[in-house]
Amino acid sequence: MGNSDLELSPLGLGCWQFSKGSGMVGKFWPVLNDADIASIVRTSLAGGINWFDTAEVYGGGRSEEALADALHAAGASPRETYIATKWWPIMRTAGSIPRTIDERLRRLKGWPIDLYQVHQPYSFSSATAEMNEMAKLAKAGRIRHIGVSNFSAAKMREADKALRAHGLRLTSNQVKYNLLDRRIERNGILDTAKELGVSIIAYSPLEQGLLSGKFHKNPALVKGITGPRKFSGGFKPAGLQRTQPLINRLDELAVKYGASPSQVALNWLIHANGETVFAIPGASKPHHAEENVRAMTFALGSDELRELAELSALCAKR
Repeated sequence: MGNSDLELSPLGLGCWQFSKGSGMVGKFWPVLNDADIASIVRTSLAGGINWFDTAEVYGGGRSEEALADALHAAGASPRETYIATKWWPIMRTAGSIPRTIDERLRRLKGWPIDLYQVHQPYSFSSATAEMNEMAKLAKAGRIRHIGVSNFSAAKMREADKALRAHGLRLTSNQVKYNLLDRRIERNGILDTAKELGVSIIAYSPLEQGLLSGKFHKNPALVKGITGPRKFSGGFKPAGLQRTQPLINRLDELAVKYGASPSQVALNWLIHANGETVFAIPGASKPHHAEENVRAMTFALGSDELRELAELSALCAKR
């Protein structure tokens, strides 16, 4: 991954849904029981996923704890399985980074932090100040590598420059990216990542389920959506109509590869930009984890990658 020595699978597992309904953002997902979380993690590991992305703000540490418990239950090894987590910066200063690291490690129950990320670009401190504190943690062996999330191209440059002063490099920038939201291709983030050797970690890689095609095939399912995504324009009739041509092509390619539309959409993400982009689909049911891992078992052809890019440009958010 990026400028690090981390050898990671192209897909990781996003663990926001392990929040147990707690904290500021935990209610976005239904509450999962421990048995389902353990099954999701076990299925992901068995399918070749070797890293998991969580955060302090996901249930105020409940996601980190649930992930750690599930990894221990699966008999996973810290030498072969990796954890990325994030520090929450809003209404805080960079001084909070060293003050809260013990709590992050306590929640992870002995699992090391292989990638520690600043979750948002908004805090009472500069990106430089935050990276200076992160660098201290890395040099002290409390974390292995340093990333950011939702940073602009300019903020990425600032962060990497600050780390270079310590003999370190920025590893990753976690941003929203999928076939229906390709803004990072236009705002300089993707180009800057490639220039700096920084990996992109794509969250919401299926546009909150839209790219599965299930809402296009059965619009009545939209009525059952809970949480903030039910207000998204993509789920309204006009939005579904706008994206239907892309879904149709994903369906066709899914038949060709013996896959699902979701798997084709994920496959595009991890192959369309060489090795720059990793993705972290979530899974709230064990069969979702099975879906995720099968996306790594084939590779779209270069013509197909280009065709999907062209088609999605007609359907994607502007």
